[in-house]
Amino acid sequence: MNPNLLTLQSYPFQKLAKLIQAPPAHLSAINLSIGEPQHPTPQLVVDALCQALPAGLEKYPTTKGNHQLRQSIANWLIQRFQLPNDSINPDLHVLPVNGTREALFAFAQCVVNHKAKAPLVLMPNPFYQIYEGAALLAGAQPWFINCTEESKFQPDFAAIPDDIWERCELLYLCSPNNPCGTILDIATLKALIQKAEQFKFVIAADECYSEIYLDENQPPVGLLQACTAMGNTAFKRCVVFHSLSKRSNVPGLRAGFVAGDAEILAEFFLYRTYHGCAMSPIVQAASTAAWQDETHVRDNRVLYRQKFEAVFNILQPVIPTIYQPPASFYLWLPTPIDDELFTQELFEQQHVTVLPGSYLSRVARQLNPGNHRVRVALVAPLAECTEAAHRIAAYLTTLS
Repeated sequence: MNPNLLTLQSYPFQKLAKLIQAPPAHLSAINLSIGEPQHPTPQLVVDALCQALPAGLEKYPTTKGNHQLRQSIANWLIQRFQLPNDSINPDLHVLPVNGTREALFAFAQCVVNHKAKAPLVLMPNPFYQIYEGAALLAGAQPWFINCTEESKFQPDFAAIPDDIWERCELLYLCSPNNPCGTILDIATLKALIQKAEQFKFVIAADECYSEIYLDENQPPVGLLQACTAMGNTAFKRCVVFHSLSKRSNVPGLRAGFVAGDAEILAEFFLYRTYHGCAMSPIVQAASTAAWQDETHVRDNRVLYRQKFEAVFNILQPVIPTIYQPPASFYLWLPTPIDDELFTQELFEQQHVTVLPGSYLSRVARQLNPGNHRVRVALVAPLAECTEAAHRIAAYLTTLS
């Protein structure tokens, strides 16, 4: 067996299942622990799936997907991130993937030079667990960049010494961030692109939450947008990952894409031809329809804004330090007691499931930034989120 498998920790939800086991019988369950969208799937996606049957099952799909899908993705990137027309070549700059989770993991296996001297993969802390597992199984060591209240829940890139940058093979970014909901500004992205060129590493920007944000007039900026703004029109050393799961409420579809540096994507394409991960033609048809429509995406944001407003009105009186993120659908709540104990007692007393923050982070430089925090995913319907907020508030009053 690959010895690197022994370095993997249990997935957060495996830990959570062992932690919560005695719910109150008189209360209905409300699960806000997992970032699984529960808004209705757009009818246009369902219709496209149905129309693609049965012809979509008759042939093997290609690794690159069909041109129509890649063109719809290229058009969406240009429109969404205000890129120059024709800056995204669908044949060179885009690869469809079966959800960004598999692509984020596979990317490290392709990019990391395991023969390099003590290679590092840098990532925010807390983080999406796939980054850590991808680094370890690629033969690299994860290096965690703490996101704390003092740093406004942003990675403290300025504190990273040059000897760490020199060993960096891959930098994972997550903006909007899971679980903090913060957004990297364009100045920070430009500075990181300059670092990547100086120290010869690749940036993998996980932008899966880019379409869920509070201010309709201020969408989050993207890595390719920053490249264009600084004249890096070839997107050198930069690759972005996007998904339909959150944007279009289709987590079961497993549909997304990778875009950016054509030279890197050519190598990643070669890897994927062996990896055997071509997207089903039926999923390609549904994905094309989703990327071509923005109405359902705007409607989706309205629903999340309603939930944030309702939950904040309930929780702010009992959690004065509550932080309202500019994007994503998570609350990164502070807890007055240990986050594991908070999660366990909240479940046992109120039948509300959240995720301990320490499950999403690691100790780095004598600090675990997830301690005394829980992640609350506002994915359930408005009524359930509102009821959960009342129950959390009730539980907090017992602690005070």
